[in-house]
Amino acid sequence: MIPWVHLDSTSIPGDAGQLKLMRRGTEFSIMLGANELMNSRLSGSEEALATLAGEKIAGRTAPHVLIGGLGMGFTLRAALAAFGASARVTVAELVPAVVAWARGPMADVFGPCLDDPRVAVEVSDVGRLIGQASAGYDAILLDVDNGPDGLTRQGNDSLYDAAGLGAAHRALCPGGVLAVWSSGPDRAFTARLRQTGFTAEEVAVRANGKRGGARHVIWLASRR
Repeated sequence: MIPWVHLDSTSIPGDAGQLKLMRRGTEFSIMLGANELMNSRLSGSEEALATLAGEKIAGRTAPHVLIGGLGMGFTLRAALAAFGASARVTVAELVPAVVAWARGPMADVFGPCLDDPRVAVEVSDVGRLIGQASAGYDAILLDVDNGPDGLTRQGNDSLYDAAGLGAAHRALCPGGVLAVWSSGPDRAFTARLRQTGFTAEEVAVRANGKRGGARHVIWLASRR
């Protein structure tokens, strides 16, 4: 068996631990401690995050989409396909090294998507961009953690509490959609979405799309 090779490590801002970039042949993994956060072989649920949100706002002219978390680019590439040629896609990535990995060792995984003229990458906390916007986005896609529980960074909890969801509601255009990726269901989060003024739908997806894999959840929350 081909062994894993440790390519690089970086600190998550806010003293939230170390991310490791690992490679085995053509396969890449990003890990936090012993937890694998993402793997280049598993892209189905991250792609569904964008595809399902795109279906919710189909027909909008020149939608502006905010993606929280660059990851391995799966959501970004799916968003470019789902939202159309006139879309603008802003990606907020908190960890500078993740952007460097995308343009360096994982360049083949990302392909040309980072150079697409529709794309702007901001090395920033997605919560800050949400808080600065007022009816500025047609869709907000969040894949910055393991779900609404702040696994990788405790500060991410503020995206999913009542205040954070209120900020997301204000940042969306009327009828806009907030899509949130999670490794599993969370009834309390569904309730908070509805209490904040969203319609909320939980969609079950598989880690590797039609080929199966672990069961994940995507919330599709539309601003009323």
